[in-house]
Amino acid sequence: QVQVVESGGGLVQAGDSLRLSCAASGSTSTINFIGWYRQAPGEQRELVASISLPATTSISLPATTNYANVVKGRFTISRDNAKNTVYLQMNSLKPDDTAVYYCYAHLVGSRRPYWGQGTQVTVSS
Repeated sequence: QVQVVESGGGLVQAGDSLRLSCAASGSTSTINFIGWYRQAPGEQRELVASISLPATTSISLPATTNYANVVKGRFTISRDNAKNTVYLQMNSLKPDDTAVYYCYAHLVGSRRPYWGQGTQVTVSS
């Protein structure tokens, strides 16, 4: 069992940058996937970026990252193993990026989803 907590959201203007953090605790050694999702009011939740992590071998092995087309070149997902934290660096923010951003973790051998509480990102024009 793990817990994930997001932070770093806020109100910014178009063109600004934010860095979101997803801090994990508990059985972090079994996490093999972390995704950043976002959901705007009245819309479906969408996957923005993800990182696949080795959990049954070594957390230090190379990770694989993926991005939604609408954020490629602007967003970067990264990890800090020492802090059990995954970051989402968001540059050149646009009003369309306004949403609640959620961190999702998947554990090896489990189908249970582990979601954070969400952090609000608002980009004004």
